[in-house]
Amino acid sequence: MKNLQSQLVFTKQQQVGIILLALLLILLLGVILFYNPAPKNVFKVNAPKIAKLKSEIDSLREAKKEKDKPKIYKFNPNFITEYKGYTLGMTPSEIDRLQVYRASGKWINSVNDFKKVTGVSDSLLAVISPYFKFPDWITTSNKKSFNKKYRTPKSFSEKIDLNKATSEELQKVYGIAETLSKRIIAYRTKLGGFTDDVQLYQVYGLKEETIREIQKYFTVKTPKHIDKISINSATASDLATIPGISFDLAKKIWEFRVVRERITHFSELEKIDALSAKKLKLIELYLTLD
Repeated sequence: MKNLQSQLVFTKQQQVGIILLALLLILLLGVILFYNPAPKNVFKVNAPKIAKLKSEIDSLREAKKEKDKPKIYKFNPNFITEYKGYTLGMTPSEIDRLQVYRASGKWINSVNDFKKVTGVSDSLLAVISPYFKFPDWITTSNKKSFNKKYRTPKSFSEKIDLNKATSEELQKVYGIAETLSKRIIAYRTKLGGFTDDVQLYQVYGLKEETIREIQKYFTVKTPKHIDKISINSATASDLATIPGISFDLAKKIWEFRVVRERITHFSELEKIDALSAKKLKLIELYLTLD
């Protein structure tokens, strides 16, 4: 007990120190509890550097927005599909008027024609018309030869032999300009002569309705002879030699034949998804069922 009492006895200097320490602790607690200085705003929103960075970020956002916008390329307004018309901002009724007009065999040859036929607003026309691309015979000097173009379909005897037609004669067909006429002749030369009108479908850039126009005034009268291959003995490599038939398609035809062992009628090939009716008619020129 005496030892414990001796431990609790402080000198006068120790007592003063303890009191000072207690006062210091009380002071620190008061500062912590009651002193709450306002935080300094070191980030200045309107600082020149911040404003410059904000301007750069905004410009980058605008540039990305412009980049992400769907691009519009030059196109012939005569061939606007429903989806294309929708993406251009045309209404269903405007698209319908255009398609009805085209279905009647008529063509749009100018921006004014497009406006009259579709009835689109001036504001929309101002946006899309700069992208209109009409055929060469409208936009070039070929336009002056329009009056010389063929007008009335001809009988077989009156038609010009497609294997003897000149570039100038082909350009008289509505929608055929110098570029397409030269492609037709170049492909004819590559084949050594056409065997059938269906081979026109292999000419790059020739649309189906343009081919129908050609067939009103031209047809093959001196067909090139073709040494036909038997589809029932031909290999995939043999079939791939047919103009317009890729090796992948040739392989599918060959596999189709192998599975069935024998093809008895060309109509059986219609079951091949990748073989369109036009390509089927084309390969019939080169194949037999023997």
